[in-house]
Formats: sequence, C-alpha cells, structure tokens
Amino acid sequence: RVLDIVEGAAAKTPVVVVCSAISGCTDALLQIAGGDLSPLDTIRKRHHDIAARLFTGTEREQLDSRLDLLFNQMTAAPDSEKVCFGELLSTAIVEQKLRSEGWKISWVDSRELIIKGDKELTYNNIRKAIHGAHIYVAPGFICGTLDGGVSTLGRGGSDYSAALYAAALGAGSLQIWTDVPGIMTANPRQVEGARSIAAMSYSSALDMASHGAKVLYAPTVAPAMEAGIDIEILNSFNPSGKFTVISSADDVSPWVGLSSEGKCIRLTASSKADLDEGLERCVASLKEEGIAATGLSKDGGGITLEVKEAVLNQALKALHRSFFQEIPIRHIPLFIAGDGAVSKALREMIAATADTVKARTGKELVVSGLANSKSFGFSPEGSPVLDSEGDFVAAVVSRAPKGSVFVDCTDSESLYKRYQELLEAGIGIVSSNRRSFAVPYTEYAAMHAAARENGVPLRYETTVGASLPVLESIARGANSCNELLSLEAVVSCTLNRILGDYRPGQKSFAALVREAAAEGLAERDPRLDIGGRDALRKLLILSREAGIPLEEDQVDIVPVVPLTEGPLEDFYRSMESSEPIVAKQYADADAKGCRLRFVASLTKEADGSFKAGIRLSAVPPSHPAFHLRGTENAIIVRSAFHPYPLVIQGPGEGAKEAASSILNDILR
Repeated sequence: RVLDIVEGAAAKTPVVVVCSAISGCTDALLQIAGGDLSPLDTIRKRHHDIAARLFTGTEREQLDSRLDLLFNQMTAAPDSEKVCFGELLSTAIVEQKLRSEGWKISWVDSRELIIKGDKELTYNNIRKAIHGAHIYVAPGFICGTLDGGVSTLGRGGSDYSAALYAAALGAGSLQIWTDVPGIMTANPRQVEGARSIAAMSYSSALDMASHGAKVLYAPTVAPAMEAGIDIEILNSFNPSGKFTVISSADDVSPWVGLSSEGKCIRLTASSKADLDEGLERCVASLKEEGIAATGLSKDGGGITLEVKEAVLNQALKALHRSFFQEIPIRHIPLFIAGDGAVSKALREMIAATADTVKARTGKELVVSGLANSKSFGFSPEGSPVLDSEGDFVAAVVSRAPKGSVFVDCTDSESLYKRYQELLEAGIGIVSSNRRSFAVPYTEYAAMHAAARENGVPLRYETTVGASLPVLESIARGANSCNELLSLEAVVSCTLNRILGDYRPGQKSFAALVREAAAEGLAERDPRLDIGGRDALRKLLILSREAGIPLEEDQVDIVPVVPLTEGPLEDFYRSMESSEPIVAKQYADADAKGCRLRFVASLTKEADGSFKAGIRLSAVPPSHPAFHLRGTENAIIVRSAFHPYPLVIQGPGEGAKEAASSILNDILR
C-alpha cells in the first residue's frame, strides 16, 4: 500500500518520503530503553517478517543483514537514543523496496539535517541534501542537536519532520497518511457519527491538534503555514476516499470540530461563529443529557468545556448531534381541521419552532391544508387560504401525499367516522378531539386496527390532560403486562377550578359555573361537565389505553347536582336551588380535613372485573388531588408491579398546552 501511494505521487513529481516507525515499535523501544528487554525479540521478528513478505533471495539477505546491524546498533546505543531506531528500521525497508522497483532512491539521515531549535540551519541542511534523486526516503521523528547529539521531535514528530522538509523545499503540498479519512468532526472512536472535514484553515487545524485531536501533531502546522503549503491528511487504507485539506482559506462552516483531552472538550470555531450563541447551545445540549459542565470558557479559537470524565463520551455525542449531525430533512404536510384557539396556537408554535424542529428532528412541518366548519383551503407551501367549500376530508384523501398528517382540532362528534378513510390512504392522524375516542369500543378498536394495517400513526395524547404525558405512560404499562389495580382521574378542568374556588356563603356553586362558562372554561353546555360527561369520555380513553375495553354503560355517574333538561337558564335556576346539597357536601368534607374533587375511577375487583364510577369525593391531604390548584389535573395509577402509585399532575387546560402536546404527537 505504501509503495502504491509513493509510486503514484512520484510518477508526477519528485517526492520526499518521511517514515514513522511501524506500529507499536516506539513503545517497545521505550520499554527496552527502560531496562525491559522482553519486547526485543518480538519487534525484531516483526521487521524480519515484513522483509520476508517483500523480498526473496539476495535482496532479502541484504535487508536482513541491514536490519540485524541496526538492531545491534540499537542495543549498544545509549538508552536515550534507543527510541530513535524505529524510524531507521522502517526507512531501511521502504528504501530497499522502492530501489528494487527501479526508482532512483536516496536515503537521507534526519539526524544530520534537522537540528532541533535552529530552523534556518535545518532548512539549509535540507536544501543542500535534497538534489538529484527522484525519491528521497527520510526517517521522521528523529533529529540532531546543536552540540552534535541525537534527539526526537516528540510523539507524532514524523508529521513535524515532514513539514520541515516541505517548508525547506517549498513543496507543492504536504501529504500526511494516517489510518482515518482526514481530520474528523470528532474522534470516531468516541462519536459514531463523526465525519471527515473536507477543508479547514491552518488556525482551526492547530486549535484542534492543540486540544487533543491525535490525527495531527500540532507543531506540524507552523512550518506549512509560514511557507503557504497545503497540508493534506489522507487515509492510507482508502487512498481515493475522503480526506482533509488544511490551507490559508477560511473555514466553510462556523463550527469546525470537537476534540478532547482529559476532562476538557474543545469546540473549535471559525471566525464566522457566534461564540455566545455557541455557549448557549453547548449548555442546552448537555442539559438534555442531564450533564452539567463544571467549566465553561471561550476565546477566539472556540469554546472549552469541562465535564466529569465519566460522562465525557456522552457529552461529546450530545455536542456532536447539536453542531455537526447531518440529518436528512423529512417534509411532513399537515392538514388541520378546526380553526379555533388550539389550532391557532398550534400553527403559531409550528412557525416559531420551525428552525429548531428541523435542526433537532430533521422534520419540516408545513400546514398544507386548513378547514373550519364552513370552508377549507390548500397550499403545498403553507399558509392556506379558506377559499373552498365542500368535503375537506375527501379533498385531503385525494390530494395529500402518503406520510401526511391529518390534525383534528375540532370537537366534532362525527369526524371520527372519516378517520378510516384517512388511515387507509396512508395519512396519519393526530387528534385533540376526545369525542372521537369515547365511542363504542368496537369503533375505537377498528380505528387502531386501520392505523396498524396501513403503517400510519394514530395519536391523541392531548385528549386527556392536555400536555401531560398520561396516555403514553398508561399504554406503556399495559404493553409491558403491568397489571392495573386502580386508576383515579381528576380531569375535569372546569370542576377542579370551581370546586377549588367554592366556599359556602360566598359565591354560589351556580354563580361559579356561570363565571366559568363566560370565561370559556366550561363546555358550551356546562351540564356536560357537571353531569360527568366530559370526565366520562376521558375515563373511557384512559381505561382503553390501559387495555380495559370499558363501555359507557358500565360507568356509574353521580352528577355534582341534579341535572334538568330544557333551556340553559332553567338549569342555572335549578342549580341555585341545589346550593344546599353542594354546601353540605363541602361542610362534611371540610370537617374531616378533606377537599371535594370530582373523581373518575376504575378499580379491579376480586373476581378480575373492573368497577368504574364518576362522583364527587372527599379526598384527604394524603391524596395527590388534595393540593390541585385551578385547572390542574391529576391521574393516579396503581399497578401490581409497583408498591407506590404513578402520579401524573399538572396543567390540564390551555390552548398552548394542547398545541404543545399535539406538536409532540406529530413529531413522535
């Protein structure tokens, strides 16, 4: 492989081949210099084995003799000079192989040409020595000293040797052949998705090399930069593959690459980078992984972070995803039914988070269709105008490409009957409409079957608890065969708010209901809230996600106050007459130190069946729902696997909360 690389270059121009020792040789020589002779036979055999593979007959005998001579010289040399023989051994092999192929070869001794600490003398020596031959072979790493001694240029010094030869001779380029495809955005042994950097500036290369990037020895950069010589970092295992060119040209991207040393991570930046923005991204990326940087700083060359060594690789991966991961963009058309507060909040959120969503998930969301109760519009580029009348679902089925998502932001009682058409057309569904899933169980199951058969999503996390991750948590338990023992859901935002504000002798229960309706907090007909209809829908959905095929007629509902039919005003008057009922329940609960909550429950009986009910209950201070505030929801799940209940609590109402949950369902 080395021969092919050298001959390919030599066919175009004279070359100087600077060689390192073979793999592991330098470490072995350091052991020998330290008094441990055990590696000697091994490295001797390795060199002779290479000779045996390359040569036969007289040529092999000549090389074997030369190698033996060098090993004898090494054992007799002062301990401080033993490490220099690795490059002398490797260049002996390379020189003889090239000579045997008919090339005009000259071997030069870097110990006589490169003088440590004297650049001008070094350059003059090299210029005098390099003339006449077509290929020069020189040992890297080793050098002479001003007092006539022998020294080295440091680990990785062969790259530096090559840079000195290149600068002295005004070479057209400096090629450094390694075992990786150039300098990469991170160490591929630490970050699986690391990729080659095609081009970078001298300053960025120096910054990465100085902060732990092992592929390039930092002192190599200065001689090449001073002479204006491009440095090419190539892969000897794939000579025609990707590589890196280091030059005086500006970096293409603001962020160049990651390197690390000990507990420190370096994010190398170009002059185009916004370092303050970069610092924020670094902190945010690490925070998502639960990592806190123990040190942060910035300078002209980039950002330095310090983390605990135990999480170094995890931190590198997180930063690489944030700054360098190339994510293919997937275009997802959205067709939104409903133009109310939740729909508007969702569209605003999609627009505001577009860049972040694209960068983090590789998904580009486009509102390609929108409908209200009267009209609809389409626009493949987004921002549809409601200028058409007719059947929105039919139009979506005929126009939307597979992989699109239909978003139901309505409270329609019949739209779910069209879900199957959409699913069979390869269109996923995300819904905030709980009416669609509180239907007879056979219809609920049929929707899920259609989604599975057509390989498209059917998601409706928002239907219970708005932005709370309720359904996903319950379904995960059911899928893992975690036996459900009981479920309590305090999920009527309207009644949670009203009962939290209610005090007998102040505003009546009816007055608080009227206020909630005026604020848009209650259903248009608050009897749906007070009679438990809204809580029933949510309980049906929760139970079914838990694997219990609960039906509406299996739920025992006790309204907060007696319900009356007829005009709404008649019902408000009826509620006023029921005030003593509510006041007594409040007083009884308060006397026990409890609070009133409208609780939907599902409990497993001894015979394995489930009992379901919805009623006003007095909950003690130990109950999670005791401390609910305003429109907060609480869901308490008890299962056979865990001695303590799973409690999910938080805001259960709000257009922004619902929109956030819908967006999460779309992106899942």
